[in-house]
Amino acid sequence: MSGTAVVTIAHGRHDHLARQRASLGLGDLLPDLTVVVAMDDDPPVPHLAGVETRVLHLPTAPLGLPLARARNQGVAEAVRLGADVLVLLDVDLLAGPGLVAAYADVVRREPVALWSGPVTYLPPPPTSGYDLRRLDALDAPHPARPAPLPGEVLREASPDLFWSLSFATSATGWRRVGGFCEEYVGYGGEDTDFARLAVSREVPLGWVGAARGFHQHHPTQDPPRQHLDDVLRNAALFHRRWGRWPMTGWLQAFEAEGLVTHQDGRWTRV
Repeated sequence: MSGTAVVTIAHGRHDHLARQRASLGLGDLLPDLTVVVAMDDDPPVPHLAGVETRVLHLPTAPLGLPLARARNQGVAEAVRLGADVLVLLDVDLLAGPGLVAAYADVVRREPVALWSGPVTYLPPPPTSGYDLRRLDALDAPHPARPAPLPGEVLREASPDLFWSLSFATSATGWRRVGGFCEEYVGYGGEDTDFARLAVSREVPLGWVGAARGFHQHHPTQDPPRQHLDDVLRNAALFHRRWGRWPMTGWLQAFEAEGLVTHQDGRWTRV
């Protein structure tokens, strides 16, 4: 098979996964393959007519969910099956109608790059659920990231603005970057590390206006206190690898709440 694969990693949020797959089924272009990597989970994976689907199972790691490893395994399976366009979506992400087609088009034109699309964070769904046929009516991309219009492409984007919830590259681009660093376990840091790896290996980053996604609402905390230990551990790993601290907004918010302290160039839990 030579075609487009969508890779999704999942733990819980079965309704989100089902809605994501329904949104893919309504797209202008169906993927040729979907790969779901279930971490310590066995989710129902709704069938997509005309689309080959593989489900991989990965145990959780002692320190938390192996997000980086799960993405790597999902991509390895897609490439093994012959996919040349790789679209990676978090389980929360609904695909806009043009997302798969836009990613496939730009990756085939400029394969050695990482491409991201604008994402709208949705409010809680109504009782009837999100209307997947009218997602474009909700379009209001996150203001902290580039948001080119449909039909526009931005190149030479900052690696600090890369996010892993929706991006695409080619099998060649993926191999050049080398995948996600699997030393990261749990929440935070692995996506910024991946973008830094890309830049260091001369793989540019860009944004594709037509690859619009929609993040399904779920309860969260800001800052993410439930992931405090993950953030501290992964931030320290990033600092060792790159000589600078990531996620400084969260770290400073934790400090303001008295949860961490910054002394002698290190962040530690109080």
